[in-house]
Amino acid sequence: MDAFGIASEVIDLRSFSNLWFWIALAVLWSSASHWVMGVPHDMIYRARRLGGQAEKDVQDLARVYATRILDVIDTGLPLVIGFACFWFTVLGTLAFVYDVEFAQALFLMMGPMTIVIWHSIRTARIVIGSEGAAETLFQSLLWHRRVTQLVGMIAITVTAIYGMWQNFHSTVLN
Repeated sequence: MDAFGIASEVIDLRSFSNLWFWIALAVLWSSASHWVMGVPHDMIYRARRLGGQAEKDVQDLARVYATRILDVIDTGLPLVIGFACFWFTVLGTLAFVYDVEFAQALFLMMGPMTIVIWHSIRTARIVIGSEGAAETLFQSLLWHRRVTQLVGMIAITVTAIYGMWQNFHSTVLN
């Protein structure tokens, strides 16, 4: 096999039969559930257990991340929504009208992330509203993590089922 053949095999745009897609999907959801509002989940448990400086560190990290999110949302919400709608329309059209498998894979990765982003905005408002109340902050961050994990499990299951169907469908047609 020549160099072009090897490169096209590694960078294959048939996503559902490509190992790199499944690795990227796993990394996406594990990262999303590990970094809860910019705070690693192990820091939340340690701060809840130890208090003191660990608690203050979690409060500071969560406040900084929540402020960043809300600053973007409060200043540019129409632009963000317009940009997201445009790209999801492009992806959805390429994926399901023109049957582009790479677009289907991106749509199945990014679609469920919009739920996590929406929940992050809600959690950011709770974080800003809970100035000084550490237990409220911890509960909201851990709830955010559970919701993210649930959305991730459902998204991975749906993507796996759709990917198996797509692979079976393309195998039968060829």
